[in-house]
Amino acid sequence: MSSTNKNKNFFGLIKDKLKSDSNLLLLITICVFVAMYIFAIAFLGKGFRKPQAFFNLLNENAALIILSCSLSLVMITGGIDISVGTMTALVCMSCAVNLDRQGGNIGTAILITLMIGLSFGIVQGYLVAYLDIQPFIVTLAGMFFAKGMTTIVNATQFNVEHAGFQALKATRIYVPFMGSVNKLGVYVPAYVEIGVIIALMAVILLFIMLKWTKMGRSFYAVGGNIQSANMLGINVKLTKFHSHVICSLLAAVGGWVYFMHVGSGSPSHAAGAEMNAIASSIIGGTLLTGGVGNIIGTFFGVLSLSTIKNIVSSLGLDEAWWTNITVASMICIFLLVQSLVLSRKNKTSV
Repeated sequence: MSSTNKNKNFFGLIKDKLKSDSNLLLLITICVFVAMYIFAIAFLGKGFRKPQAFFNLLNENAALIILSCSLSLVMITGGIDISVGTMTALVCMSCAVNLDRQGGNIGTAILITLMIGLSFGIVQGYLVAYLDIQPFIVTLAGMFFAKGMTTIVNATQFNVEHAGFQALKATRIYVPFMGSVNKLGVYVPAYVEIGVIIALMAVILLFIMLKWTKMGRSFYAVGGNIQSANMLGINVKLTKFHSHVICSLLAAVGGWVYFMHVGSGSPSHAAGAEMNAIASSIIGGTLLTGGVGNIIGTFFGVLSLSTIKNIVSSLGLDEAWWTNITVASMICIFLLVQSLVLSRKNKTSV
């Protein structure tokens, strides 16, 4: 059998596995989100019934959606990247300083954003893929480096006053026929921020890449079984390198979206975002062991995580530990579900 036919058969097996494992986990995630949102609408007041309440989920979590998708991408290959949160803070501070104190404009700020993401991706990807250093250690170093660099760029928080950026930040995209009437009888149109459009575009592009391109199938192959992928002619090192480069670039884009939402630079921005991104990926059905994951599931994982936080807050449990306990419980439940899926897969493969 030729190597081409072997690759086709191998990728065919990967596709069949994804249809079973990923789709099952995706279905579970969507059902959980729908159930939680129906509960919120039915029992937690009229606020959840307005379409804008759902759009606010997207507005508040557009950056987290991108960060979670970037992490899902590298987790599918069996890796991890815990530098995405501090990279977001570095992007915010660098762009803020460039716009307000260096005479920059929107174009230079976007260029800085992409250069930060590309630099982190190339360095971390090379260390992981070609020097075979554990991704957790490499990205832990990247996390501390980004945190230190953020403080070097500027140590204090400040709001950006740049007129062009303020106009971009204030831009709203109105959703027709989805508005509501407030208490004064005034119709308020529903809207989303520009960051939401960027996040949805990232989700769609990553979904297409993972589902219908050779690079996407290689990510699943490397995460599923490195030895088999290597034997079938897949460049494992280059695939890992690509995953980290794309992950860091996406994380930088997520940092820009976060920057457009908050409009300021601060060393404390996006604190703990990497943990929320990992949690969202797990809830969305991405296996920590690699080889299984779905970007659409990650998207619903972010929405589920945000919804449960809103439910806990609406129940009057405003203390931070209640939210943390609830999120921890969700992660444990989804890890249990994943282990059951893995055990089912192992039984059927025997």
